Amino acid sequence: MAPGLKITAGTGLHKGDRDYQQDQLGVFPHPQSKQCLLAVIADGMGGRSGGRKASDQVLLTAHQLFARFSPETDSPHTLLAQIVDDAHMVIRLTAVTAEQEPHSTLAAFLLMPNGECHWAHVGDSRIYHYQRHRLIKRTVDHSYVQSLVDKGVLSPEQANSHPQSNVLMACLGTETPPPFSTHTVDAVQAGDTLMSCSDGVWHYLSETEIGLILDESTPKEGCEALIGAARERAMGHGDNLSVVVVKFEQRA
Repeated sequence: MAPGLKITAGTGLHKGDRDYQQDQLGVFPHPQSKQCLLAVIADGMGGRSGGRKASDQVLLTAHQLFARFSPETDSPHTLLAQIVDDAHMVIRLTAVTAEQEPHSTLAAFLLMPNGECHWAHVGDSRIYHYQRHRLIKRTVDHSYVQSLVDKGVLSPEQANSHPQSNVLMACLGTETPPPFSTHTVDAVQAGDTLMSCSDGVWHYLSETEIGLILDESTPKEGCEALIGAARERAMGHGDNLSVVVVKFEQRA
């Protein structure tokens, strides 16, 4: 970690206009290293109980594996891959007792003591990296409409309003192990913000709008503002919402 950096975090969770909450989130500080943390978003699918069971299993699996992780000796990529693999297998096992087949997305970022930040995601929950209000990088969804964007068939704006915008090409709990995408930030800097959220948040907000909200707010205020803006635009038809914001500032 760059010397003199102050880390602050905030979270927000709202069931939107759904009858029940299937999103889950967590920000876990490492038990032995103050400069190491894991943030996780999981958006469950699969009926009233199945989706929540799936997202709960993602959070439980991530927390347990992170508690055994050694930042000094263990591989960040191996940890994230194990979270994906183990959460996928546990969700598959819970499918036996669920009324609908449970699935979940995953978006996780791991901050290391040396300032590196490692990402992994499956599905359409996202991770964004901003420097002040400027977008540096975000994840690319594993979704049907994103595949059409990649082929030049749809613009990103058209994809957002497409009737099949919620169809995923990869998620946890499918019959075959899901592909997952990774990214590494070599060193977080003062002025950086990392934000992860479910589609109930990003579906209603542009990358520019998100950046401006995050730049002008504390993490807690940013989470509240993002959820508030998404709720207003959903106009009574909104999905579950979950968001994690971590900001890096120079110590005074």
